[in-house]
Amino acid sequence: MKGPSKRPPRYTDAHARSGVGEPLPPLETWPSSYPEDYEVVITIPEFTSICPKTGLPDFATLTVSYVPGRRCVELKSLKEYLLAYRALGIFNENAVNRVLRDLARAARPRRMTVRGVFTPRGGLQTTVEARWPLSRSGPRRRP
Repeated sequence: MKGPSKRPPRYTDAHARSGVGEPLPPLETWPSSYPEDYEVVITIPEFTSICPKTGLPDFATLTVSYVPGRRCVELKSLKEYLLAYRALGIFNENAVNRVLRDLARAARPRRMTVRGVFTPRGGLQTTVEARWPLSRSGPRRRP
């Protein structure tokens, strides 16, 4: 009887890191004129990225909700930033978390949520939601 064969992993650490540190267009902001809490919701119904393993496109609707601090996200720069994902190999989970990280760094919101609802592939649908700031129970990180 033969022992178990050792196959190389189907997904590698390199796949997992893909796209996380790649340069993307800069995100611009502008000063908020209102000190009160108000919420901004931006819906991106045609978000596209590339699976780093298969090279196939991933499609999603991204929703960014945030309460501005002193600055708001400039929408044209956000559009250019998001369009760069069309050629970026990145897992769904990493894409949502990177968008959150980059937006939080640029705008310094009071709070922010990025939600990605990805189109089903192979009978599976993925929804990823990331929030800033992180809950107190989770690890602390800076935007």
